[in-house]
Amino acid sequence: MKHTWFVWGALSALVLGGCSSHDPILPGTRTPIFDASTLNMLDTAVPNAPMDAPARGDGDCPYTQDASNVIWHGDKKIFSGFPTSNSVKSEQKPVCAGGHLYVGLTTGEVVKINQSTRQVTWVADVYRASNMTGGAALLDIVSPIIVDGGAVYVGGLGDAICRLRADSGARTWCVPIATAMPMIVAGGVVYVVATDNQVYAIRASDGAVYWRAPVKKQAAPTLSGGVITVGTHRLNAGTGEKVP
Repeated sequence: MKHTWFVWGALSALVLGGCSSHDPILPGTRTPIFDASTLNMLDTAVPNAPMDAPARGDGDCPYTQDASNVIWHGDKKIFSGFPTSNSVKSEQKPVCAGGHLYVGLTTGEVVKINQSTRQVTWVADVYRASNMTGGAALLDIVSPIIVDGGAVYVGGLGDAICRLRADSGARTWCVPIATAMPMIVAGGVVYVVATDNQVYAIRASDGAVYWRAPVKKQAAPTLSGGVITVGTHRLNAGTGEKVP
C-alpha cells in the first residue's frame, strides 16, 4: 500500500479543533472522539446467519473526491476538507442517499452534506483518540461507507469501525477494529476483514462480535450461499469455520 506524506503540523491543527463540540474548520455538529480498548466477544454462532449480501451500488452519485479531501461535482468544488500529514492511496467515493452526501476523509472524519444546499449537516470522528499520540497515525476512512436505512456504517485505519445515526451522526456503537476493505452488512451482521488479518462477524445492533477467524491475506469479502470468501479462504458465515 503506497503512502503519501505531508506535513504533520497540519493534522495537529485539525486534531485540536476536532476535540471540541464544534469544529473551527469544518462546520456542523460534532460527535465526541471515540475511544475504546476492548471488544465484546460473544464467541458464538450467528443466529439465522445471512446467506447472501444485498446488492449495493453507487447509484446516481455524480460526485468525486481527491486526496486533499476536496469534493467535486464535475469541475465544481462543493466541499473542502483539510489535507492530512499522511494518507494512503485509495479510491474512496462519496455515497449519495436521501438527498445527502456521506463522505469519508483522510482525517478520520465522516461528513454528511446536503446535496441541494451544499451545507454540512454533521461531522463525526471515526478513530481512537490514542492514535493521535506518539507519531503520525493513519486515520483514513478507506472502507466504502454503507448507508442502510437510518444507519451509516463506517470503517477506517484509525482503529475504529462505527455505526452512526444517519440523521445526527451520533454513534450507536464503535469497536476498536481497523479495516481497509469493503464491509458487508447483511441480516443484522457486519462482516469485516480487518488489518490484523482477521475476519470479524459483528452484531449490527450493538457492536458485539459473534466470532473472528484468521486469514492469510486481506481482500474484499463476498457473501454467497452462506459462505464468506476472502481471497482463497472460505468461511461459514454463521460460525466462522473453514469451508472446504
